[in-house]
Amino acid sequence: MTEKLVEIKNLKQHFDTGKSVIKAVDGLTFDIYKGETLGLVGESGCGKSTTGRTIIRLYDATDGEVLFNGENVHGRKSKAELKKFNRKMQMIFQDPYASLNPRMTVADIIAEGIDIHGLAKTKQERMNKVYELLETVGLNREHANRYPHEFSGGQRQRIGIARALAVEPDFIIADEPISALDVSIQAQVVNLMKKLQRERGLTYLFIAHDLSMVKYISDRIGVMYRGKIVELAKSEELYRNPLHPYTKALLSAIPLPDPDTERTRVRQVYDANNHNYNGEEPQLREVTPGHYVSCSEAEFKQYKQTTN
Repeated sequence: MTEKLVEIKNLKQHFDTGKSVIKAVDGLTFDIYKGETLGLVGESGCGKSTTGRTIIRLYDATDGEVLFNGENVHGRKSKAELKKFNRKMQMIFQDPYASLNPRMTVADIIAEGIDIHGLAKTKQERMNKVYELLETVGLNREHANRYPHEFSGGQRQRIGIARALAVEPDFIIADEPISALDVSIQAQVVNLMKKLQRERGLTYLFIAHDLSMVKYISDRIGVMYRGKIVELAKSEELYRNPLHPYTKALLSAIPLPDPDTERTRVRQVYDANNHNYNGEEPQLREVTPGHYVSCSEAEFKQYKQTTN
């Protein structure tokens, strides 16, 4: 993984409430490589979803840059440029029912992007593409004329995935795509996403708070806390050797399938006030190759000692 598809540079997304400014995303810098899945995790309200929505330009960035294939996403663009960009970057939303128009048939929902981008020359070609997409996500062509309310949550999320695939994107932001689904269905949807990635060479930003599922699907994982990334590493490395106290606290909250271990295991609680930065602004530093931690210079030296 050497070719950068998405580059995020000092990205900020602040919301002015009139009484105060909420720094939902506060200076993110990271890259997403072509063909990989980057997982983004953290507790509710840490800025994960806002990050995804700002990258795809649902929100205008307060500051910073998002580069997609070297082009600035938030720069001034003509309608034609925006159309081209919107085709290459798609989003799968958390709530599969709220994101589907209840008055449209499944065929029209999936074909909306096909129509906008003129990807079918005839009505028959349009329907053939819809049938193909339905079968690709594990549904069948008989579903095309039904409405969203006639499907289960897992099936609706498959429809959302088919809609995202319809315009043949390179990059998909999956914003908590399984959190609204039953546990038994979650693995099916994640396995489908992995299969599609292999077949189509897709790149994912997978946003979630379920750390065990993120580990399963992600090549690398970024841990967010209060609008900042506090740790970024390869999936296996992060779970095997977490360095930041917040990451350790998150991992300690994952239940283990062993009752005896669970009874005696001590959960870690993260207190941001325990850091002694002495007025120094913590920075994301590379402790070992590919393993970055937000820390002061003194903490950096400690981390280096513990990993050597």
